[in-house]
Amino acid sequence: MERTTERLETNSAAETQALAARLAAELPDGAVLCLHGELGAGKTCFVQGLAKALGVRRPVGSPTFTLINEYKGQRALAHVDLYRVRGAGDAFGLGLEDYLFRFGGIVAIEWAERVAESLPETCWHVRLEARGAGEQARTVTIERPAG
Repeated sequence: MERTTERLETNSAAETQALAARLAAELPDGAVLCLHGELGAGKTCFVQGLAKALGVRRPVGSPTFTLINEYKGQRALAHVDLYRVRGAGDAFGLGLEDYLFRFGGIVAIEWAERVAESLPETCWHVRLEARGAGEQARTVTIERPAG
């Protein structure tokens, strides 16, 4: 599948969230957004911006221990954190396939690389990397499915 790539820089958590909000407007219903980056790279911060743009009013935190949080807004959001999952078998035991293939809203998956072999080709990928001396400066690479 052909893909397009965009590389951007943000200098604060607010800018990272604004970038996520801009991306939210592009995401079709049922989109799966795979978030990549080291611990502290800003994945949850990105999802917070996405949630706000989708009309979610509840606070959004990392689902590291609950693994999956669902939010209702103008559009539904499922926030998945696979950091503690050992692979596709564990993830699918949690019902991840329902989110990947049947959830009508947006699905944002932190640590998606842990189930890379099971992800649909149509996933969007967002890579966040700390940049420079500033604590909140990030390089964000967005990879979209073409077409």
